[in-house]
Amino acid sequence: MTPPGTASEPTAEGGPALRTGTASGAVAAVPAAAGTRTEASPEGGPGTAAGTGPGAGPHPRRWWALAAVAVGQLMIAADATVLHIALPTIQPDLGLGDGIRHWPITAFALAYAGLLLLGGRLPRLLGLRTCLLIGLGGFAAASLPAGLAGNPETLIAARGLQGAFGALYTPSALALLGTTFTAPADRARAFGVYGTIMGASTAVGLVLGGALTEWAGWRWSLLVAVPIACTALIGVLVTVHADPPGERGRLDVPGALLGTAGLIALVHGFGRTGTVGWGDPLTPLLLALGVGLLVAFVRVQRRSPHPLLPLRLFANRARVVSYLSVFAMAMGTFAGFFLLTFALQDARGLDPLRTGLAFLPYPLAMIVGVRCLRRPLERVAPHRLLVPGLLLTGFGLALLPVLGPDSPYPTHILPIFALLGLGGAAVLVTANSTATRDAGPDTAVAGALVMVSMQVGSAFGVAGLGAVAAATAGGDSVTDVLRGHGIAGLVAAGLLAGTAALVLFLSRARADSRFT
Repeated sequence: MTPPGTASEPTAEGGPALRTGTASGAVAAVPAAAGTRTEASPEGGPGTAAGTGPGAGPHPRRWWALAAVAVGQLMIAADATVLHIALPTIQPDLGLGDGIRHWPITAFALAYAGLLLLGGRLPRLLGLRTCLLIGLGGFAAASLPAGLAGNPETLIAARGLQGAFGALYTPSALALLGTTFTAPADRARAFGVYGTIMGASTAVGLVLGGALTEWAGWRWSLLVAVPIACTALIGVLVTVHADPPGERGRLDVPGALLGTAGLIALVHGFGRTGTVGWGDPLTPLLLALGVGLLVAFVRVQRRSPHPLLPLRLFANRARVVSYLSVFAMAMGTFAGFFLLTFALQDARGLDPLRTGLAFLPYPLAMIVGVRCLRRPLERVAPHRLLVPGLLLTGFGLALLPVLGPDSPYPTHILPIFALLGLGGAAVLVTANSTATRDAGPDTAVAGALVMVSMQVGSAFGVAGLGAVAAATAGGDSVTDVLRGHGIAGLVAAGLLAGTAALVLFLSRARADSRFT
C-alpha cells in the first residue's frame, strides 16, 4: 500500500503512476510520453480511471470506471447460473440428450475456471484496458450464437467461449480495482461493491434466468448479455486509461498448458459426481490427473523466469489465508444452495421462478454486510473479518438439520440465506481486497487466484457434500433426503469452523499480516 504523500511507480497492469494525496483518492493524471513517468497534481490520488489535468480537484470518474467494470462482472458471473432454470425448456427445443444436457452449464464452468490463471497473466502482456475490452467484446460476440443456437453443439461451444472471455475479464477487473483504489476508504467501498456483485451473482442469475425463460423465452436469458456487455464496454472505453508503454513480460507456455489442463480436469472431475456419481471410473481418474498436473505446474513455476503464477504471492500470509477462506466459504455456500434448491422445489413444490426469488435474501444480506464492513476493512487485520465470515457461513449451514417438508420459509429458510449472505460478504470483500493489495505487477494474477479458489471450492462442495447427503439420507422420501441434507450441513459447518481455526492460527503466526 502506498502511503499518502508518496509516489507510486507505474505497473504493467495498473495504468499510469499517480502521486497519492488526499484520502479521497482524486485523480488528476497527466498523459505519459513513451517510457516516461506520469505525475499527478498534489491533490490527485491513485487510479487508472481517466482524470482531468494538473491542478484539478477530486474527479469522480474512477467511480464511473468501477460502475462499468461492475456491470460487466455481474453479467459474466450471473451467466454462470442463468441457464440452470432454463435447461428443462432448452432440452426439448434443441434435442439435448440426457447424457449431454448439463454441458451448456459445464462448458462455461470449465472454460472459466480453467483459464482464470492465464487470464490473470495476459494483462501483463496485452495491457489491462485491452484485456477488459477483449473480454467484454468477446463475451458479447459469444452470447449471440449461444442465444441463437439451433443445435446442441453450437450452444455448448458458444458457452465455452463465454467462459473463456469471462476468465480474461474477471482478473483484469480485479486488477483495475486493486491499482485504482488504494486510499483505505475508497478501497473499502470499491471492494464492497465488487464483493456484493460476486456474491449476489448466483441469485441474480437464477432470478434473471427464471424470469426471462418464463416471460420471453430461454434464448433471451443469453441474448440479454449482448446489450449489457456493450454498455459496459463503452463505459470502459470512456473511463479507463490505456496502459503506459513498458515491460510486458513473456508468457509461460508450459505453465499455461499445465495450469489450465489441471484446473479443467479437477473441476470437471468434481462436476461429474453430480451427473454420473463417484462410481464412474473416469471421475477419480480426472481428479488424480488434475492433482498431478497441478503438482507439475508448481514445479514448472519454480524454474520459470516468467511464471504464470509467481510463487512469491504466497509469501504473504494474509493473502494465503484469504485464498483458503474463499475456498471454504464457496465450498459451504454453493453446497448449501444445492441443498436448499431441493428443499424449495421438491419439498415445498415451488416453481423455478419462485425458487429464484426465494434466494433474494442472500444478496440483500450481502449488501447489509458490505455496508457494515467499510470501516473495519480499513482498520483491522484480515483474519478479524475472515474468521467471523467463515463462522457465520458455518452457522447458517448448521441450521439445515431443522428443515422439514413443511418448515415455514420466514423462520427456517430465510435465516439460512441471511447468514450465508453476511458470511459471504465478510469473506469475499476482505479476500479480494487483501489478495490484490501490494501485489504490483502480479495484481491480476493475485485477483484471479481468488476466483480460482471460489470455483474449485464450489465444485468440491457440491460434489463432496452432495455425496455426504446422498449417503446419509437412508431413503428416497422427502423426509429422508432432508435428513441427509441436514447431516451434510453439519459436516460443512464443521469444516468451516476448522478452517476458521486454521486461519486464526496462521494469521497470528505473523504480526505484519495487517491491512495497514
